[in-house]
Amino acid sequence: MGQVHVIGHPLIQHKLTIMRRKETSTAEFRRLLREISNLLAYEITRDMPVRLEEIETPVAPMNAPVLDGKKVVVISILRAGDGIRDGILDAIPSARVGHVGMYRDHETLEAKEYFFKVPEGMESRAAIVCDPMLATGNSAIAAVSRIKETKPRSIKFVCLVSSPEGLKAFHAAHPDVPVYTPAVDEKLNEKGYIVPGLGDAGDRLYGTK
Repeated sequence: MGQVHVIGHPLIQHKLTIMRRKETSTAEFRRLLREISNLLAYEITRDMPVRLEEIETPVAPMNAPVLDGKKVVVISILRAGDGIRDGILDAIPSARVGHVGMYRDHETLEAKEYFFKVPEGMESRAAIVCDPMLATGNSAIAAVSRIKETKPRSIKFVCLVSSPEGLKAFHAAHPDVPVYTPAVDEKLNEKGYIVPGLGDAGDRLYGTK
């Protein structure tokens, strides 16, 4: 089993509880996802390397640590991944952005790709892959497989809610990719939805059904 970082920070857990409520509006759901993602960015980037840059404060010169944001790429699994992407970009505004278009076949639950676009020079970039739900794991597995073809320096996967089944499947395929999630829920139902979960994140984010 690969690394799973369960982010139990009280603020994140509180905001996630509000998102889970079925009466939460689309506008509030969207706002909370962005806020949680911004907080998750601090955990995801905790071990990222920094370099020293010579600067001058109003008092004296010094060598100060800086993060090279241009070497970070935030990759959204469309469409719901965009909600997490925006929150992470609030924290790392200089990061590059990529997109992987995936949809789930509701009969087979398999992931089908329809779009793929990432920045050039992935060999020198740290990839942060975003999707709110890690349910069956099929979309995440397929997306990370495609991203690995570009040979990024590193990959991390971040989601809002995950299932034990999804984590097991994901790390069977990608044991080297750590997962960052605030919640590992009980199980999947017969339709491949996380229980108790929060419903379809894309529909709730965009007000569609």
